[in-house]
Amino acid sequence: MSDRTWVLESHNRKQSQLHEPMFYYFAYGSCMCPVDLKRTMGENTHDYVIGAGILKNYRLGFYRYSAFRKCGVLDVVEDAKSTVHGVLYRLPLRLSESLDKREDVPRGGYRQQSVSIDFQGKVYKNVRTYVVVNKLLEEMAPNDWYFNVVLRGAITCKLPEEYCWGLFNHMHGLQSSQLTVSN
Repeated sequence: MSDRTWVLESHNRKQSQLHEPMFYYFAYGSCMCPVDLKRTMGENTHDYVIGAGILKNYRLGFYRYSAFRKCGVLDVVEDAKSTVHGVLYRLPLRLSESLDKREDVPRGGYRQQSVSIDFQGKVYKNVRTYVVVNKLLEEMAPNDWYFNVVLRGAITCKLPEEYCWGLFNHMHGLQSSQLTVSN
């Protein structure tokens, strides 16, 4: 694809966004990675990234086992002393059903949750995120693939370096403790 064609297609996508119903979505796990989100949505999601946002009064945890990924996957849990960094998207409403399927909403894996997200001094209200319905009692480690896609999304979308290191250390710690238990 030539540069001119790419610019024209990008311009056309942005023009269609002006006339299409949209919704805000906060991703904190594998959906932070626009490349992985594209795999599910069937279209490029880079254009829908607003940027790195903050969810206050929640913390991350691996409180769900994903049969699809065969590992622990991320969840957010209310915690007045914590914050979660993630990616704020403005997605076309036509992608809503695909996103719900990705998050296993029809089978009770996650449910939609409306939250407020801080982004560059502005608060976005009624932003969709997803929370696990039936949480595990203890965190379960991610596999290497999930670990990498979450970290790639965090770095690609420019989450704070300190937060990325904390995320890395948390996931690595879970993997290390799982290896110790299984040996």
